[in-house]
Amino acid sequence: MDHLAMTAPSRPPLRIGQHLTWLGVTPFALFALLFLILPTLKIVIASFRTPEGAFTLANIIRLATKSIIDATLLSLKLSVLTAFFGCAIGLLLAIAVTRGGLPGWFRSATLTFSGVASNFAGVPLAFAFIATLGRLGLVTVLLRDWFGINLTSLGFNLISFTGLAITYLYFQIPLMLLIITPALDGLKREWSEAAQTLGASNIQYWRLVALPVLWPALLGSFALLFANAFGAVATAMALTGSSLSIVPIMLFAQIRGDVLQNPHLGYALAFGMILITGLANLIYILLRVRAERWLK
Repeated sequence: MDHLAMTAPSRPPLRIGQHLTWLGVTPFALFALLFLILPTLKIVIASFRTPEGAFTLANIIRLATKSIIDATLLSLKLSVLTAFFGCAIGLLLAIAVTRGGLPGWFRSATLTFSGVASNFAGVPLAFAFIATLGRLGLVTVLLRDWFGINLTSLGFNLISFTGLAITYLYFQIPLMLLIITPALDGLKREWSEAAQTLGASNIQYWRLVALPVLWPALLGSFALLFANAFGAVATAMALTGSSLSIVPIMLFAQIRGDVLQNPHLGYALAFGMILITGLANLIYILLRVRAERWLK
């Protein structure tokens, strides 16, 4: 018995620190459960329910109506356009900040501003653009009085597809800068020096070395910016109201509107948006993992 007691494996001591770690992530887990997982499940279930609670596919079938298809195509056009220009302009800014030889304080200031601007949306952003580029906005009046350029006569209207796209770029470009900067930092200077040693020009280095390495990160960033624009509703609603029929505004009208109120059709619209944005985010995650593997 004494021999068995001596050879029996002792029970590992209780790790209090590990339990405290799990306790620390509990608020986040509750937040994700209450404000992400459960609402998503409610949307999915309600998409296949009638107002009386019976199962139906009518809500999903009604997504094929012309008005919803047109709104979806317009939202896709807006998302692709702003994601493309956001990626292109943000990439150029990121290259200038990381590899343009600018002072270190300028990079810090730019990244700090980008962190704020990428989260600046909704009613404040809409009001800022109306005060800047509206019919009586500051820039509009200055261009008219100082340079004789009348934006309205040229056909520009802030409350339009073009105006909304320009407004979206305000947070799309800084978001791209924040995403792509770590990838640019991962480009080893030895690669550039080796390319120069072999006689490659700067353009050849970016075309044959840097861009192929950055390609997964660029595609992933495009997917994330697409999802960001496709799901944005507050800015579009505050800027254009119901004058521009995109999916988020139509969703708002179906759930909270006085005339078009049909909550279960709204749930079906939200379910479609979840599928599209979820696919875009999945592409972003997969491409980001691939990009990080390349840059290690």
